[in-house]
Amino acid sequence: MTTQTLLIELLTEELPPKALNNLGNHFAASVVEGLEKAQLIDSDQIDAIELLELTVEKYTAYASPRRLAVQVKNVKAVQADQKIVKKGPAVANAMKDGAPTKALEGFARGAGAKIEDLTVINDGKQDVYAYEYVQTGKPLSELLEDIINAAVKKLPIPKVMRWGSSTFTFVRPVHSLIVLHGGDIVNVSVLGLQSGNKTLGHRFLSSGEIAIENADSYAAQMREQGKVEASFAERKAAIQTALNEQAGRLNATVAADEALLDEVTALVEWPVVLEAGFEEHFLAVPQECLILTMQQNQKYFPLLDQNGKLMNRFLLVSNLQTEDPSHIIQGNERVLRARLSDAEFFYKQDQKATLESRLPKLANVVYHNKIGSQAERIERLQSIAAHIAKALGADAAAAERAARLAKADLVTEMVGEFPELQGTMGKYYARLDGETEEIAEAIEQHYQPRFAGDNLPNGKVATAVALADKLETLVGIWGIGLIPTGDKDPYALRRSALGILRMLMQYGLDVNELIQTAFNSFPQGLLNEKTSSETADFMQARLAVLLQNDYPQDIVAAVLAKQPRRLDDVVAKLQAVAAFKQLPEAAALAAANKRVQNLLKKADAELGAVNESLLQQDEEKALYAAAQGLQPKISAAVAEGNFQTALSELASVKPQVDAFFDGVMVMAEDAAVKQNRLNLLNRLAEQMNAVADIALLSE
Repeated sequence: MTTQTLLIELLTEELPPKALNNLGNHFAASVVEGLEKAQLIDSDQIDAIELLELTVEKYTAYASPRRLAVQVKNVKAVQADQKIVKKGPAVANAMKDGAPTKALEGFARGAGAKIEDLTVINDGKQDVYAYEYVQTGKPLSELLEDIINAAVKKLPIPKVMRWGSSTFTFVRPVHSLIVLHGGDIVNVSVLGLQSGNKTLGHRFLSSGEIAIENADSYAAQMREQGKVEASFAERKAAIQTALNEQAGRLNATVAADEALLDEVTALVEWPVVLEAGFEEHFLAVPQECLILTMQQNQKYFPLLDQNGKLMNRFLLVSNLQTEDPSHIIQGNERVLRARLSDAEFFYKQDQKATLESRLPKLANVVYHNKIGSQAERIERLQSIAAHIAKALGADAAAAERAARLAKADLVTEMVGEFPELQGTMGKYYARLDGETEEIAEAIEQHYQPRFAGDNLPNGKVATAVALADKLETLVGIWGIGLIPTGDKDPYALRRSALGILRMLMQYGLDVNELIQTAFNSFPQGLLNEKTSSETADFMQARLAVLLQNDYPQDIVAAVLAKQPRRLDDVVAKLQAVAAFKQLPEAAALAAANKRVQNLLKKADAELGAVNESLLQQDEEKALYAAAQGLQPKISAAVAEGNFQTALSELASVKPQVDAFFDGVMVMAEDAAVKQNRLNLLNRLAEQMNAVADIALLSE
């Protein structure tokens, strides 16, 4: 059967830039899914091409500011005829005294068949009556309208709108619809629009309608006649290449993240990268302020020199191509100059007051109505940070001072305009106030890590303040009942917990003791009395999630079963358990450990020391001797942090463990002998589980 390329395009008003790429991909994928379900894509032909090791995409998604489109290869004009088999009642229940039962008659009637037209097939379990027939394939034109409408309804659009007198809704008004199969228009109606083959190009660089000749010529025609690069991916790559080339000519690097590049790609149809500049005196303002202004407000690409310092040159992406772009450059420079002047003004105004002098204003900044203002919070942060700094062997006075000033920049003009700069501006203002560099850096870094993969604070003073900030948030918000549920976590307690855990994995502090310190910093009776234990359990659960990104679940469970309160050696323990699991003796020892634990649960008296005189059988004597020899080796290895050595020593007692369970009845009739054997197993379990609960290891 002959197949051709299918093209669908929705021409719209300007689509939301931050959602554009996602909308384009969803629309294309949903259309293809519908075509596949309707068996309209010739997969045999695609497979044959792939066998020739040619890279051929099944479909191409297009998304530009004013259009969503998809181009699908190898689409049939008509479905293939399908053999349909409708299964009916079992043969055993279908006939009675040679006559069809009501069940068989009802099946035949429902299938639109006569009883003599039915056949008997085996469904894998029993013989059943069935009606087999060939269903004639439907043409693409009959199926495509429902497929497109379904794809439109599936789009992830949080808010829809109506336009004109239409009752249809979409993310933006839709003006035209193209549906081409090869060069033929497929007659469908979507969002009140009748399909055709005409669209519009660039708002300013093209003129009049563009008639798409066939589905395969779409991208080329849009480029040549419409001055539109319809592919989001191609547009993004072109912008990235041009940015790098322009920056290279200036010996500079582009300061931009993926999100800005995506947003700019979604704002232009025919990108042109231009170089512009601003007055050098603006560079006296902290470069983070200038970069944020350029990126966030203007969608420009700042440039950094080889030392990472901001240059007074920047790149912009225009949606217009002209012989003389000077008016575009000058217009953008004029707009940016006003923005930078505001930033310069805020910076100069903020310098008229010190961070210390701003602290009284924090009494008017509500942190949470149940646990007070930012000023009250500062008091707690100071005590927690000083306590942690002492535990880390750091300067407690410096940590206390940094915690005292950490939130003062919240009431500055600059942070009021750009909340993203909290901490960063505190660092600059602390330096201007004559604070030490250690305190200034701690003020900036106490928000770190802000997200998964973000840098940890650099230095013990900064770490003390960062831990204090996150512990106070976690314990305080949890203690007033705002516990994360499902996907709701408005105070980002999960993120705070992961940040705390990452820092504690660098330093040997007791996590439960820190939680209790944070709890004690709040007025008595303000928080739920179970807060400390509940947040400790929450941290343990988050630790498991964090570690399972890099280690198997059973290994993580084995290590965390010991409920470690110091986390700086957790990774070493995980690595040691992973190595132990590879030993040939590991599976048997894990099974034996599980058996030991089950037996110990049955102990009806307190477990204590082994009485050597009560050891009766050679097997238990041998196990006792082995355990005696093992104990100092494991203790020494664990004390030195050689967890892999400690676990590998366990392999040496496998013969004695096996012999004990083969030849000794633990639950002896003599109560004293039974108790002594349980004491022996308890001694063995302590050694086997010194690093991790190996009973939890899977085979």
